[in-house]
Amino acid sequence: MPGHPSTPDAAPGRPSTTPDAAATRPASPRARDTATPWAEKLWAAVRAGDEYAAVDVVTDALGAGLDPEAVLLDVIGAVQFKVGVEWAANRIGVADEHAATAINDRVIATLPRARPATARGRVTVACVDQEWHALPARLVAETLRLRGWHVDYLGAQVPTAHLISHVHRTGPDAVCLSSSLPTRLPLAHTAITAVQAAGTPVMAGGLAFGADGRYARMLGADAWAPDARAAADRLAAGPLPQPTPAHQVADDLVHLADQEYTMVAKSSTRLVRDSYQRMERGFPAMRDYTDEQRERTAEDLAHIVDFLIAALYVDSDDVFTAFLTWTAEVLTARAVPARFLLSGLDLLEEQLRDFPRARRLLDSGRVALAAHA
Repeated sequence: MPGHPSTPDAAPGRPSTTPDAAATRPASPRARDTATPWAEKLWAAVRAGDEYAAVDVVTDALGAGLDPEAVLLDVIGAVQFKVGVEWAANRIGVADEHAATAINDRVIATLPRARPATARGRVTVACVDQEWHALPARLVAETLRLRGWHVDYLGAQVPTAHLISHVHRTGPDAVCLSSSLPTRLPLAHTAITAVQAAGTPVMAGGLAFGADGRYARMLGADAWAPDARAAADRLAAGPLPQPTPAHQVADDLVHLADQEYTMVAKSSTRLVRDSYQRMERGFPAMRDYTDEQRERTAEDLAHIVDFLIAALYVDSDDVFTAFLTWTAEVLTARAVPARFLLSGLDLLEEQLRDFPRARRLLDSGRVALAAHA
């Protein structure tokens, strides 16, 4: 986190990354009470950066009788969620978060993987293109393996064309697509439609699709699951419905006919550049910014534009306002004034006067930030 000017009219920068842990859901409400002490021990090992101690915790938990799925989701998953909470609250840094995620990824590999005599079926688990938060998808993949499925885990950022090639080659019973950031929803929609056109049903999961799965349904997914256990339960309940006949992406979202999403997306680079230049003129203190602070401020504006574009795609105020209030909380935890966000909205509105849906989203953002203040 760069230093920020103390002058009242300074437009601050913010942390440069959204942590992998922030995209991981809290432990399932079905988590066993017996898992909690082990999660606390794993957290201590992770915070100490002690990979060997972390492996020992998992090994000991298994030896004490905790089943592998509970260790995976209620111990490792719970710790990963706490990592995200601690990062957002500014109690750990980005490097700490990355180290913790790497340790958790390593301890997952220590879980037993008995090959079933007969697999339940074959499932592909992948993150959508440009989605780098891989751990939530891995939790799903490992849970399905533990339950006897043949799983092809493709990891983060899988280009849709390569995903489709894999589907044609392996013929899975279903594809589980994971996305944590709403800015990936347009790419998720493309992937869902393409996989379905190949004749394979899609289950969507991850925070990008909404806490209730509303965007999964909106984008035409054949199923949605809020977490790894729910995904495994749904697949165990029976085959997913076969996809509807091939259709175009635009068929699911009639509001895209107004072309606002397309035009704003195409002008995103200009919007960020022009907003930054106007901000420099409006905030004299920016003249004293370091190069890093300038870079962070430009990134902030780019994130605002990215989430505005995603909100236009699904025509959802919630996508935009949730991002703004979350960012305001992150800034506040770092003692950085969040009013910069309001300035960014004002600068964007000046350039988007001919786009009524975009103006509505910007107005909703102001209301949400005012309520948060």
